Amino acid sequence: MKGLPPGAPAWTYLIPVVVLGLVILRNSRARTLRVERLWISPLIVVAICGMALYASPVPGPVGLAVDALALGLGVALGWWRGRASTFTVDPQTHVVTSKVSPLGMLLILGIVALRYGLRSAMAGGASALHVSAAEFADSFLLLAMGVVCAQRIEWYIRARKMINAARAAKAA
Repeated sequence: MKGLPPGAPAWTYLIPVVVLGLVILRNSRARTLRVERLWISPLIVVAICGMALYASPVPGPVGLAVDALALGLGVALGWWRGRASTFTVDPQTHVVTSKVSPLGMLLILGIVALRYGLRSAMAGGASALHVSAAEFADSFLLLAMGVVCAQRIEWYIRARKMINAARAAKAA
């Protein structure tokens, strides 16, 4: 199969496609947003990213610039994805439901496609950019961390405002 590393079976690309399909299917429906648990996934992503970066060699100046750019881009995309989500609050129970927009789901697909496309491009041209493939992979971890953290922060801020407004309306 074209684009696969030598000796890699085709299922190594099939599994991420299936997982992405399941994530998109799950996110296409409105579901209860547990505001008190929004901190869990960012904590996990930050821990995984921290462990991976700790195990990696310190990047050079270009690698640090790419990392900073990736983190900044991730934060911007996460904020945008969080803003693109639709929330509703039940006025009686104050239960928040959320639904990720189709554009938000396409953003994740685009990031994954970009990663796979750049992975094969970086296999031959990483030295031309003065960035190793490992440094480039670390940049994608930082991008993902920025997306997850910023999205959850945006969700938390919006959900708290909506819950407080619903409580104030109920009390009035």
